[in-house]
Amino acid sequence: MRIGELARVTGVSTRLLRYYEEQGLLRPDRTTAGYREYAEEDTVRVWQIRSLLAAGLSTRVIAGILPCATGPVPALEACPSLVATLRGELAELDARIDDLTRSRRALSHYLATARTPSAEHAA
Repeated sequence: MRIGELARVTGVSTRLLRYYEEQGLLRPDRTTAGYREYAEEDTVRVWQIRSLLAAGLSTRVIAGILPCATGPVPALEACPSLVATLRGELAELDARIDDLTRSRRALSHYLATARTPSAEHAA
């Protein structure tokens, strides 16, 4: 199938499909005229990519774990570096959450302790 049909079937723009190709996530064949030709299984691959992106993974990480993915959701099989990669990503996410929580507490404190402007400052 051509890129337009893959876009229609998956709901992903052709621009994004080209980006996935640039990132090494999709590898369509080329016709003699240079058109991209996608296989039926590329439909599932796009759904896998979208699902893994929604989990917060970068395209770099996804490229490393796509060989472990089966099915559109996807299910992940225990490939050699999969568990270590996902644990690392989870640790980074937890650290970002901790940072955001600290920032939220600080902002909440500033808001709670903010003084209303006096009459002379209001003018």
